[in-house]
Amino acid sequence: MDAMPDLSAPRAVATTIHPSAIVDVRARLGVGVTIGPFCTVGPNVTIEDGATLVSHVVVDGHTRIGPDVMLYPFCTVGLAPQDLKYHDEPTRCEIGARTLVREHCTIHRGTATGKGITTVGTDCMLMAVAHVAHDCTLGNHIIVANNAVMGGHVSIGDHAVIGGAAAIHQFVRIGRAAMIGGVSGVEADVIPFGSVIGNRARLAGLNVIGLKRRGFDKAQIQRLHVAFGTLFRHEGVFAQRVEEARAQYAGDALVEEVLAFIDTPGRRGLIRAE
Repeated sequence: MDAMPDLSAPRAVATTIHPSAIVDVRARLGVGVTIGPFCTVGPNVTIEDGATLVSHVVVDGHTRIGPDVMLYPFCTVGLAPQDLKYHDEPTRCEIGARTLVREHCTIHRGTATGKGITTVGTDCMLMAVAHVAHDCTLGNHIIVANNAVMGGHVSIGDHAVIGGAAAIHQFVRIGRAAMIGGVSGVEADVIPFGSVIGNRARLAGLNVIGLKRRGFDKAQIQRLHVAFGTLFRHEGVFAQRVEEARAQYAGDALVEEVLAFIDTPGRRGLIRAE
C-alpha cells in the first residue's frame, strides 16, 4: 500500500485558482485552497481549508470537500448517480478531512429514494479508478485499492481495507476493520474484523493483521478467534451458536461488536465461512 503523504506542512494562506479552471462564483472556498489546471467546480460546492484539486478534477452538486482533502487528476466528485430513478433532486456528497482521492475515481451524490447523501469519512485513501456509488457510507481510515467498485447504499466501517478489483453488491454492509481480498465479489454482509476472499466471497477468517494494527493485544485477538470458531466453525443451528457465543463472551467488547452486527438486519444476508 502507498504511504499517506505528510500533510503537516504549513498551509498557504491564499487560495489559488489556475487561470484555466472554471469555478462558479457561488462556490464557497476556504483559505489555502488550491485549484489546479482545467478543474471545474459547480455552484453548490463547498471546498474547505487547505484542500487541493490537482488538475482536471470535476466537483459538482451539493458537495462538501473537507479540509486538506487531495483530489487527483480526472477524478469526479458529486456528479449525478447512475440511477434511472434520479431526477436531479438536490442530494448531497461529502468527503471528510485529509482523505486522498486518486486518479479517475468516481464518487456520486445520493438519491432521493435513498439516504440522499454519499459520504466518505476522514483519513481515507481511494486508489485509482475506484467507484463509490450513490448513498454509500464510508467511515474513517478506510483504504479502497485500485479498481474496486461498490454498488449503491453500501456501508463500510472504520479501518476496513477493500482489495484491488473487489466488487461490492448494493446494500452490503462491511464491518469495522474487515479485510476484503482482491478480486472478491462480495454479495452479502461481512462481520467486523472478518476477512473474505473469492468469487463469490467466502468468510476465510479474521483480519488478524488489521486487528494488530488497530492496537488490540494477543489476548483480545485470541478470544475473538475462539468466538469466531463458535460462530462459524461449529456445527448446529446458527442462531443457537450466536446465543452460545453471547453467553460465553458476555462483556467482551470485540465479540459483542460482532454479535451486534449479526443482530442488525441487513438487506443482503451474512457471508458465512465454508
